[in-house]
Amino acid sequence: MTTDVDTTALAVFVFFFLLVTVMGFVAARWRRPQTLARIDEWGLGGRSFGTWITWFLVGGDFYTAYTVIAVPALVYVVGAYGFFALPYTIIVYPFVFLVMPVLWKRARDRNYITAADVVHGQYGSRALELAVAATGVIATMPYIALQLVGMTAALKALGLHGEIPLALAFIVLALYTYSAGLRAPALIAFVKDIMIYIAVIAAVLLIPSRLGGYAHVFEAADAAFKAKGSGSLLLEGNQYVAYATLALGSALAAFMYPHTLTGIFASKSGDTIRKNAVLLPAYTLLLGLLALLGYMGHAAGLKLSSPNDVVPELFKTLFPSWFAGFAFAAIAIGALVPAAVMSIGAANLFTRNFWKAYVNPAVSEAGEAQVAKVTSLLIKIGALLVILFLPTQFALDLQLLGGVWILQTLPALVFGLYSNWFRAPSLLAGWFVGFFGGTYLAWDAGLKPLHAVSLGGAPVTVYIGLLALAANIVVACVLNVLLPARQAAKA
Repeated sequence: MTTDVDTTALAVFVFFFLLVTVMGFVAARWRRPQTLARIDEWGLGGRSFGTWITWFLVGGDFYTAYTVIAVPALVYVVGAYGFFALPYTIIVYPFVFLVMPVLWKRARDRNYITAADVVHGQYGSRALELAVAATGVIATMPYIALQLVGMTAALKALGLHGEIPLALAFIVLALYTYSAGLRAPALIAFVKDIMIYIAVIAAVLLIPSRLGGYAHVFEAADAAFKAKGSGSLLLEGNQYVAYATLALGSALAAFMYPHTLTGIFASKSGDTIRKNAVLLPAYTLLLGLLALLGYMGHAAGLKLSSPNDVVPELFKTLFPSWFAGFAFAAIAIGALVPAAVMSIGAANLFTRNFWKAYVNPAVSEAGEAQVAKVTSLLIKIGALLVILFLPTQFALDLQLLGGVWILQTLPALVFGLYSNWFRAPSLLAGWFVGFFGGTYLAWDAGLKPLHAVSLGGAPVTVYIGLLALAANIVVACVLNVLLPARQAAKA
């Protein structure tokens, strides 16, 4: 279970992990309502989160344990192309500012808990509701599993191996999420984001000075890319379209995931969401700095068994033990917050749009909350089992497909906020084509996010999620014209 454990680093790690554990259980009494036995209280924090809480909760979901590990790892391997995640928040800013307050108002006014609730309320279609709900749950599961990948990298750097440390960490997460609901990750998000900011800023300020400056960092990375014959410091001509479509599609998908929408629905007002949209680009700064750690890995001459080890090894090699322990704690806690929100979002979908819709329509408010709690627990256990017993690549492949899948819920969720023109059968058919067509394209591309298309004889590489979404919308529009008019269930 242990090899070459740095006791100082481990002690600091344990201190901060225990700190957030205590905060997780205390959260059940933070802004405590009369009862947590209601799904809007347990799963949405009573729709009471203000600007700062929402910012840390929603914005912080962009910086998960896996993000901290994976983005620098991708830049380490491919160079500039790995920076596609950088424009996320800038691209999506107008979408969040304009669309999300409208969605929040619809949900608040009609007491909707999930995106699928909104869809059912608009179109009155159980089939379309189920498609949106199932997509959300399926897309979320590998996302939770990847948080464990990030946590595993931090534990490995500490010298902790095997299943027991990972299992214990997730059991603790499961317990305080069960008791406190969304309030637990909301409270912990403050600590998590501040810790990640400190770790990353310290890294980008101090590591280059120990490696001969940024000029040497870029020179070393450039030399490494040329030596292996792949990767580059700058985008090459055939990468621009791929980069742009991947950035746009990923940004839109990010705000379709249940955990992001859970943070939106938990806000106390539309103005809170707009303020968050204005503040979101601030996260781009951190992500840009974080990505540079990939280049620094080349300059440091690290010998890595996996690119995912680049960030832990940088901290382990170039910082004192106590700060390395702090950084590893930040990464591990960065797994707990999003994993908790993700499991809550998926549990809300299962409870409202499967259990209540098909199993027990007469379920009480307390019964809803209890089903959501148990489901959230089972989802975490499922994610843990995936990591423990299946190859990591399995979770990576499913996460790729998850982004493609969740993007296909956008027409059903968003279009109905502004127009009653679309009808459920058309949107369901569009979803079907986008979901399964996107899956086929991803499979055909060797489970890669990009697929080559020919435009006038010139092949262009495009993000599969956007291709599938385009087909989704075209099918929905064509069928909507061809099918006989039918009034929407609700405005």
